[in-house]
Amino acid sequence: MRYVAVYLLAVFGAQESPANEDLEKILSSMGIESDAERLTRMIVELKDKSIDDLIKEGHEMPVGGGGDKKEAKKKAK
Repeated sequence: MRYVAVYLLAVFGAQESPANEDLEKILSSMGIESDAERLTRMIVELKDKSIDDLIKEGHEMPVGGGGDKKEAKKKAK
């Protein structure tokens, strides 16, 4: 999750396509060691994707397992 946060910081800081070195610099400034392989994988997966679209997709995804309490009660009977 921290890599995604750093990627967003870089993008919102006017770096349209941040490279590993950009993200490593941000992470190291906070005293966090980075894994170059994981950074590369994330950058490849996010390449040519709109951050706005990704945020929208993430916002629409269900989180947790709460579900509908009324439905759960009906199923329990």
